[in-house]
Amino acid sequence: MFKSTLRAATLASLLAATAVTTAQAEDTTLTVGMSGGYFPFTFVRQDVLQGFEVDVMNAVGEEAGLDIAFETMSFSGLIGALSAGRIDTVANQITITPEREATFAFTQPYVFDGAQVVTREGNDTIASVEDLRGKIVAVNLGSNFEQLLNELPFADEVEIKTYESNIEQDTALGRVDAFVMDRVSSAQLIQESPLPLQLAGQPFSEIRNALPFRDDADGRALRDKVDAALTTLRDNGTLTEISVKWFGTDITSNAAE
Repeated sequence: MFKSTLRAATLASLLAATAVTTAQAEDTTLTVGMSGGYFPFTFVRQDVLQGFEVDVMNAVGEEAGLDIAFETMSFSGLIGALSAGRIDTVANQITITPEREATFAFTQPYVFDGAQVVTREGNDTIASVEDLRGKIVAVNLGSNFEQLLNELPFADEVEIKTYESNIEQDTALGRVDAFVMDRVSSAQLIQESPLPLQLAGQPFSEIRNALPFRDDADGRALRDKVDAALTTLRDNGTLTEISVKWFGTDITSNAAE
C-alpha cells in the first residue's frame, strides 16, 4: 500500500511539473495574427512569410524573450480573432482609433503614416481628397479608411465601396474612381505593380499604427513586455534599420516630433 501510494504521489508530482513546464512554455509564446497579403508589410513569397511586420515581430521576440508564432488569415477576421483569444496581437498596420482604444490595450506607435488617395495614372480630375466629391472610392474591408472618409465634411457626396482584394485593379480599370490606403503602402504598391496608378495629392490624415492586445490583465502584461521591447528597438536603431530595409526610409519615427 505504501509503495502504491508513493508511486501515485511521484506520478502526481511529475504530472504537476510537466503542467508547470508546459504553462511556462506557453507563456513565452506570442501568437501574432497577420494577413500575409499586404506587401511589403506582410506577404508570402516562395512559401515564406516575410515583410516589415515579420521582421519587427521577430526582433520584438528576440528582445523580449518571446517565441513568435505567426497566424495568417483574412484581414477582416484579425480583430475578431484577437477578441476571441485565438491570437495575442495583430501586426498588420492596425491604426489607433478612439473606438479601438476603448476596446484594446495598444503599444506605442511603431509606424507613422497618412491616408492617401490613389487614382488611375493620367487621371487629372482628382488631385486631392477634396476632389472625391461625387466619386466612387474603394477601401479595404476592415480597414479604418472607410471611417476616415465618413468623417469628411462632404462624406455624403462620396460613394464608398469595400474590397477584400482587387482594389487597385478595379481603380486601374476605371471601375472605381480612386482608392484610399496608407501612403507608404500606396507608394510601394505603385512601384511594384504593373498597373497604371498614381498618388493623388498629399496624405489627408495622420495615421499611427501600433500593436493591439486584449484589455485584460494578461493582455496588458503582454502589451507592457512588447512595448518595452519596442522602446529598446527604437533606441538602438533596429526599427529604423528594418524600415530602411523595406522602404528605403524611416517610417517608424514621427518627423513632426
